[in-house]
Formats: sequence, structure tokens, C-alpha cells
Amino acid sequence: RLVSSRQRCPQASGLESIAPLVSTAEETPHPITTTIKGTIPTWINGSFLRNGPGKFEFGEDRYTHWFDGMAMMHRFHICEGNVTYSSRFLRSDSYVLNSERNRIVVSEFGTLAMPDPCKNIFARFFSRFTIPKATDNAGVNFVKYKGDYYVSTETNYMRRVDPQSLETKEKVDWSQYVAVNAATAHPHYDRDGATYNMGNSYGTSGFFYNIIRVPPPEENAAKEDSEDLNGAQVICSIQASESRKPSYFHSFVMSENYIVFVEQPIKLDLLKFMLYRIAGKSFHKVMTWDPTYETIFHLVNRHTGKKSEVKYCAAPMFTLHQINAFEDSGFLVMDMCCGDDGEVIADYTLENLRRDTGEEMDKVNFYNSMCRNLPRRYVLPLSVDEETPLDQNLVTLPNYKATAKKTNPGEVYMTHEELHDDELLQYGGLEFPQINYDQYNGRPYRYFYACGFGHVFGDSLLKMDVHTKELKVWRYPGFFPSEPVFVASPRATEEDDGVVLSVIITPREEKSTFLLVLDAKTFTELGRAEVPVNIPYGTHGVFNGMG
Repeated sequence: RLVSSRQRCPQASGLESIAPLVSTAEETPHPITTTIKGTIPTWINGSFLRNGPGKFEFGEDRYTHWFDGMAMMHRFHICEGNVTYSSRFLRSDSYVLNSERNRIVVSEFGTLAMPDPCKNIFARFFSRFTIPKATDNAGVNFVKYKGDYYVSTETNYMRRVDPQSLETKEKVDWSQYVAVNAATAHPHYDRDGATYNMGNSYGTSGFFYNIIRVPPPEENAAKEDSEDLNGAQVICSIQASESRKPSYFHSFVMSENYIVFVEQPIKLDLLKFMLYRIAGKSFHKVMTWDPTYETIFHLVNRHTGKKSEVKYCAAPMFTLHQINAFEDSGFLVMDMCCGDDGEVIADYTLENLRRDTGEEMDKVNFYNSMCRNLPRRYVLPLSVDEETPLDQNLVTLPNYKATAKKTNPGEVYMTHEELHDDELLQYGGLEFPQINYDQYNGRPYRYFYACGFGHVFGDSLLKMDVHTKELKVWRYPGFFPSEPVFVASPRATEEDDGVVLSVIITPREEKSTFLLVLDAKTFTELGRAEVPVNIPYGTHGVFNGMG
């Protein structure tokens, strides 16, 4: 058996406590100035928007899991070399109800709201049998539909937000527009302004993974201050290989002409899901890693919605985030962050994250048991038919090491190419990949940016050259950077002409957060904007350019 991605990375000991990075923060609703060190290029004009958990208790009640924390939105507004900072909690129904009652009354991913102590015993007993409403605590990402910003998580609810004031607008329910029960927080955008996403649906005919398309904003339509997902439609429904055990997914692959859904061996037990409420168990217990299943790649034509008859498979692996995908001479090249072990998500409990010292962390060794994710490239042959010979490598292009073999009629088995050298292993693998999305998504590209994971949270910034597999690194002890976001310079001629933005936090000092601006080419610091606030470790972000 192959050595897993985790076994290949060095074990760690004596890791510093990151408890301060998962502590409740205070909001800064009105923009405050920051202290600039070095220089922030004057051409950067817009807002770096970030999302993530920011409040971990109400009254005496505490959340169990990091994902459960109430969504907190952050805005670094950059203009003419100056930067201001503001933040607000998302006023979700979850946040408002919990605040009013000063206890946790809405169930989240890993925390079950207990029945109201004021109800009598019968009412309490029966409340266990009602399926809880999904949460609208949208703490994963900022996304865009028809020109409007929304914050998103992985349920059927999003919240429209004002990207300037961070004000919470209306709650949007996907299921009112298209037949899905939930949608991801990682949509893709095409060059016409349409947005693509994926969601689930289940009914008597089984469990389906649905590809959704939201059209671009209408030309010269009067812009109303309200949600608009009109015209959203499911362009393809993919039946789950096993209806009672569908796969968890966090994102999907998109190139100029194709969408690929990766059905991975992280399984949701639907029966457990229905029973979890009665047993008083929380959601994160219903996902299991089951490597007896292969990974299946479902290939769909993005323009027609037609699914390929060919079943493309690979060894069991797990992926959260895609890097990029592009077509090359009859092949679809797909780059993504992968691990060989999906036992990861349930471990991000606040108890694990708040262990005090290195020794206590070593004792439990949460970090060393975590999956390590490494960048991999799969190459999928687009034209496979009866004539295609069996058992020979179909990837005939000279610059790819990945393989694809037709093993049976209508079946292709793929092996990946490692998109890195051994040097990456010392940084603990990587996650939160980003590219020059506007110009290069779905097209041949050369660079991506990511966080290295030498700790439970990212502790370095990396730039990878996928042609040479060379790394550039920004890493300093005690600093924990956020997902790096690329912003192209106005007259860019090359892919990496621009800057990379990341919010750096540290558990070593109170209120010493800064926005870091790196030259994307050299990966060296141009400047930083220091802000005297505590920001908890977050998830994803976007740059909202002002043109």
C-alpha cells in the first residue's frame, strides 16, 4: 500500500498554543485607520473581505466545533496606499435568536441546541423528534450572484450583505429558486458573469448532486436592493452511486467547457442523519471516511449539461479545494488539494484547538493525526469510446506524468501526478489554494498561492510554480496567515503581475493583527497595515475591486 500524504510529512512536537485564535472577538462596525509599515501600492483600490467564525459562546452555553462559531465579516478597505478596517457579526437568525435568549437555541454543525428548559417534559421529549431547521450562520465565504455579494455556508441559506458597510440583508433560501437542499460556498464564475454551483437533492428516486447555473445580471435592468437569483436552474443532476450513502463535497471542478463533480469516499449516512436528532447527536458525527469506495469523477459538458457515459475512477482520496482545471489537446487537466485520509473534519473541536501548551497538544497529538493535503494533478481523457484500447496509458502528452487507463468498457482508471517536490512536505502540505482567477481560471496557468500547514492552522504562505514545482515561501514563527488572495495590477501582462493579500494573526500578542501585502512575483513583503484588534482564525475571502 502507498505511503499516505500524512505519513510523508514530518511529525511535529512542541507546537505553540493557538487558543487565542479561536476566542470570541469584538466587532468594529465603524472603519478604523491602520498603521502602514513599508508601502501599500497606490493602484490597489477596493476591499479585501474575509469571513469566519468569531463568537463561540452565548451566556453559559459553548459551541463544540470551530465551524459552529457565529459568522464574523471583516473588511480591509484599501485606497491610495491607505487601509481602514471594520468588522461585523452576521445578523443571522441564529445569531439574533441566540443573543435574545443568551443561550444556544439554534443547532450548528457540531453543537446541538438543547431543548428549552422551560418546556414541560413531554414538550421537551417531542422537540427531539422534529428535524431542526438548517442554520443561516453563513461563515464560510463571500460569494457573488448577479453582481450582489452574499455570505455563504453549506446549507440552503445564504445572506445577502452590503460589501461596504457589512450590513446584513435578507436571508435567501436556495430551495425557493431551484430544487436543492443545500449549496456549496465555492461557486465558480464564467467570463460572461454567470455563476455555477452545486447542491444536493433527495427524494423517492434517490439522492442527486445538482449543478446549478445562475445567469449574469441583466443588461440595463434597474438594480433593486433585493436578492435576485431569478433564472437559476439545475443544468445537470448526477445520481449518487449509492443513494443511502451520498458523498460530502465542498467544491467542484470547472474548465472552459466542462464541470467535474468529484464523488469522494467521505460518506454521509442518511439514516444516521435522520436519527441524529432523536439520539441527540450533532451533525459532524454523520460523516465517515470509507476508503472501501473509489473516487469517482463525473464529467459534464458545461454548455449542454450532458453527462459523459464514461465512469472515471481513482484511488480513494479526499479533497476540499480545487486549484484550477483546463483543457489541453483532448484532455482535461485537473489540479486540486488532496489527502489520503478523510478523518479530518470532526477533529476541529474547540477543545482540541484550545489545548494549552505544546505538551498538551503532543499528548493528544491532534495535529499529527490530521490529514495532510498535497497538490495533485489528474489528467482525464475526454474522448473515450469502444475503439479506445484497454489497459494502456491514454495520457500521451509529453509534459504530464498522470496516467489514465481504460480498464473495462466505459471505465477509466486514473492515477495522479504529484504537483510538488519533497520540499513541500516540510511545510506540512498545503490548503486554501488561490490563483489569478479572473484571467486564468479554466485556462492553462503556471502559479498558485496557498497556506502551508505546519500547525493545525496555516502557518506559512506558499507560491507554487506548477511548471517547475518550485516553491517561494513566507513564514515567520508565531504568525498564522489567512488564505492568500491574488490581486492583478492594472496593466498586468504576466500571470503573477500583482500582489497577494493575507491577514496575519498571532497567538503571542494581544491585538497585533496586520494585513500583509506581498509582491506576487517575488513573494516578498511590500507593506503591511497593522490594526489593534483580535481577529479569530477565519476561512475564505475575496477582493472586491472598485474599478
